[in-house]
Amino acid sequence: MNKKVFLGALTVAGLTAGAAAAATLDDVKARGKLNCGVTTGVPGFAAPDANGNWDGFDVGLCRAVAAAVFGDGNAVEFVPTTGKTRFTALASGEIDMLARNTTWTFSRDTDLKFDFLGVNYYDGQGFLAPKALGVASAKELDGARICIQTGTTTELNLADFFRANSMSYEPVPIETNAEGQQQYLAGACDVYTTDASGLAATRAAFENPSDHIILPEIISKEPLGPLVRHGDNDWGDIVRWTLNALIAAEELGVTSANVEELSAGTGNPEINRLLGAEGTLGAMIGLDPAWAKNAIMVGGNYGELFEKNIGENTPIGLARGLNGQWTDGGLLYSPPFR
Repeated sequence: MNKKVFLGALTVAGLTAGAAAAATLDDVKARGKLNCGVTTGVPGFAAPDANGNWDGFDVGLCRAVAAAVFGDGNAVEFVPTTGKTRFTALASGEIDMLARNTTWTFSRDTDLKFDFLGVNYYDGQGFLAPKALGVASAKELDGARICIQTGTTTELNLADFFRANSMSYEPVPIETNAEGQQQYLAGACDVYTTDASGLAATRAAFENPSDHIILPEIISKEPLGPLVRHGDNDWGDIVRWTLNALIAAEELGVTSANVEELSAGTGNPEINRLLGAEGTLGAMIGLDPAWAKNAIMVGGNYGELFEKNIGENTPIGLARGLNGQWTDGGLLYSPPFR
């Protein structure tokens, strides 16, 4: 897609972004549930099971926000969105927040009138190819047919990468990850490109994952995180600090197993403030003193969510890497709870 056309579409979506922004917390409470936008299905991140029950790393963040607001991680409706529909759904008020593989960019933050509230996964765009294709580098893909989700930064990054390396390609447009997987396995494209985490999730679902390789090049920065509409800072604070609570809890050693005990009070003042044993942090954002405790209890801290859904002991098999705590050489770093 032409970049000017793409950004123009973003501008149109951004014009309506403020319309449904006011008093989201009041709307959520009146409705009795959180409407959370997720993907149409990416294993490990957000996918429904055979009974329609959603689970995954991003789903865990939605449930944590619902628990912070209602004390109930099940008080959430999951709304599947594609690369094209996600921003319209958020701008129109169909969803209260978006928690899917969405990259924080300048134009989305400003032109679309959305607020990104932190990063819950540091990623980068890569390429998935069959071993039988016989390539070892993305720089060997001149003339390749490439499955690409439309309306995404992935589409723009791909064009930039091939232009910078004086190569050509044939785009095979897709709408969803499921369609991309189907087209790739059917041979409609030679290569599938998206965020490297998404490629790992896609490959894990293959009948023979070892027949496919993720090429070594990472061609972009993709800071993925939750977002809400401009114009409702109070609601943004709740989503932002729920994510921060999960990150801080891991650093402070607060887990789903010990949070109940620790919430009675500890010798660590920050843990006490986080869990509501001291101070008035909950009141500052219009929530119960136990808001963070409830958010942690529903699925665990950041590390627990990571390891359960996408970590090295899961079929997805992702190492923490950049998504480790700052104390372990990663980029995760929560502002203080005080």
